[in-house]
Amino acid sequence: MKSIRTKLKLNNKQKTLMAQHAGYGRWCYNWGLSLWNAAYKDGYKPNVRKLREVFTNHTKPLYPWMKNLSSRVYQYAFRNLGDAFKRFFQGLGKCPRFKKKGKHDSFTIDNCGKPIELNGWNHKLPFIGMVKTYEPIEATAKKITISRQAGDWYLSLAFEFTPTSTPKTTEVVGVDLGVKTLATLSTGVVFPGAKSYKKFESKLSKLQYLNRNKKVGSANWQKAQLKIARLHRRVANIRKDGLHKLTTHLAKNHGSVVIEDLNVSGMLANHKLAKIS
Repeated sequence: MKSIRTKLKLNNKQKTLMAQHAGYGRWCYNWGLSLWNAAYKDGYKPNVRKLREVFTNHTKPLYPWMKNLSSRVYQYAFRNLGDAFKRFFQGLGKCPRFKKKGKHDSFTIDNCGKPIELNGWNHKLPFIGMVKTYEPIEATAKKITISRQAGDWYLSLAFEFTPTSTPKTTEVVGVDLGVKTLATLSTGVVFPGAKSYKKFESKLSKLQYLNRNKKVGSANWQKAQLKIARLHRRVANIRKDGLHKLTTHLAKNHGSVVIEDLNVSGMLANHKLAKIS
């Protein structure tokens, strides 16, 4: 399986439709979580199927606006809630919490069992209609997820593909992970760290300083928050670009990769070291 995440090119009407679907999914998730917690306290054992039945037969008819949005959204919202509780009971995650507007806004839809064909720059999505991407996509997916980050909307999907092999210049290579440098290979190739946070640290501090006296929730506060979020996204994208270049180089040119047993994530928990990378 291969995953793709790309930015969508939307007009204001489409952005509003995306926000409505994301709000629909968030509303259903929070409704299901509230009912799940109440039922659990009363001694019942709730599950996704029971939630869906109660919602479809009793709750949904009370809200006419839900008829204008895709019904697949609430079904995936309940599935996600069930998966969250499953991970919690297995000790793999925290107890599910209520979602907040503006944080991790997303929703998932499918084509009722039929594949979703994405070809070129323009794509017809179930219920959503035609959307444009900033890069061409050739894929067939069972479902798609649309999410918002720093004011922009992104399309994510996974699809099957046939992997191809490339001729290897080196059979085995050792990788020395570091902090000042991203990685040093045994072949002598050095991948420097992106140092993206260090580059934009002063600009980020300035934006946060100018936002200190704005009233929380006001229009000016929201504009400032959007600027800060976009700068954080840029820093994260620079880091991801460096990691993708490193992993692509390793996969294309080496048969086996040997990495030292080093707790890099633990080292980066130190804020002084994390700022260097």
